[in-house]
Amino acid sequence: MTDGAQDKVWTGSCACGALTVTCTGEPAKVSACHCRDCQRRTGSAFGVAAFFDEARVAVAGASKPHTRMADSGFEVEFRFCPECGSSVYWMPRRKPGIIGVAIGAFADPDFPPPTQQVNEGTRQPWATIAI
Repeated sequence: MTDGAQDKVWTGSCACGALTVTCTGEPAKVSACHCRDCQRRTGSAFGVAAFFDEARVAVAGASKPHTRMADSGFEVEFRFCPECGSSVYWMPRRKPGIIGVAIGAFADPDFPPPTQQVNEGTRQPWATIAI
C-alpha cells in the first residue's frame, strides 16, 4: 500500500450531483453482479460495483436508504439520491466495514474493470463481460 499522498482519488456522484462519494486508493475488488435485483436496481443487464474499505470513503449529500435481502442471505443497505434517484453506494451486511460504489457513479473511463462476476445463473444470455 502506498502512503496517502500517492493514493488515487476517485470521485463519483449521482446524476444530479447532490450525492457524492470520494474514494481513496484502489478498490479492494470490482465485481459485476448479474442477479435480478441488480438488474432491476440499475435498469441494465447487470450492476458493477467497486468495493472499498469504509475508512477510504467519504460521502457528502443527503441519501435515502433501501434495504433488501441479498442472494447471500444477508441484508444490503443501498443509498440513493433523494433528488434524482441514482443508486450510488451500499453497505453489504455480509462484509462489515466495506462499501460498494456503483462504478457508473465515477463516470471515469480509466476506472479498473471487473475482476469477477457473480450470480451468473441469472445472467442475460447476451450480456458478456470480458474478464
